[in-house]
Amino acid sequence: MNCPKCGSGLLPGAQFCGACGTPLSEGGMAPTSPPPTPAGAPSTGRGITIDADAKGQGRGYTYEVLHQPSFALAVVKLQPEQSIQAEAGAMVSMSANIELQSQMKGGLVGALKRAVGGESAFVSTFTARGGPGEVTLAPGGPGDIAALEMGNQNFFVQSSSYLAGDVGLNVDTRWGGAKSFFGGEGLFVLQVSGTGVLLVSSFGAIHRKRLVPGERYVVDTGHLVAWEGTTQYTLRKAASGFFRTLVSGEGVVAEFSGPGEILIQTRNLAAFAGLMKPFFPTQGGGGGFNLGG
Repeated sequence: MNCPKCGSGLLPGAQFCGACGTPLSEGGMAPTSPPPTPAGAPSTGRGITIDADAKGQGRGYTYEVLHQPSFALAVVKLQPEQSIQAEAGAMVSMSANIELQSQMKGGLVGALKRAVGGESAFVSTFTARGGPGEVTLAPGGPGDIAALEMGNQNFFVQSSSYLAGDVGLNVDTRWGGAKSFFGGEGLFVLQVSGTGVLLVSSFGAIHRKRLVPGERYVVDTGHLVAWEGTTQYTLRKAASGFFRTLVSGEGVVAEFSGPGEILIQTRNLAAFAGLMKPFFPTQGGGGGFNLGG
């Protein structure tokens, strides 16, 4: 099956052409539905497209996610002279002919925004030189990886969940203002827009929640991975009143309003770190482990 626009070969079940980015319906045909909603126009939320078999293609590469959901690994096979971008430090392995370049995307201002937002100031670009090549990518902690096929959409991603993406995607760090995830999630979120493959990672497995127009739903900020730009959200305490929030064990939550879809991670990294804290070496004295004896 070939792309009806540029004639490039298509993988079975592809949602868009990996060469030119043309969106496709099932069967590899050009869609007969209206074109994607222009940026800035009202949207009803089209949902998040994730490959059911964890395989697919992007512009100049194919990908596969292995070892899900606990210790996921993304295997990206690049065609000659094709590239993919990833968060600095995400690379696990690569072919010897892969060229790695790190740069401050967005210039100095963009790098500063990324650094303040809890990300690396640098973005890594992997390019296959002289022939096809392979790159494997993984997050720093145990968990899952989801390949999101974006079709002229706008997503928000929790900064630590961005793993890699098509070089054609626009990734920007946005100031959250009054909506900032100050409850341990930083003051910035990533805004990703365009058409292409976006790889996001989670701590634990990924749970999907679809909201219909006007539906409200509350998520602990430490469990957020990504959400559609069509959803509206506000931050508040989990319970009314300081004492009730304190005894509930919950902190700041995000209250979303549909339409749109939310990706939720089943584990909270901050909560896990607190659980492990008693087993860390003590800060004073002999520096050994405190076993309570």
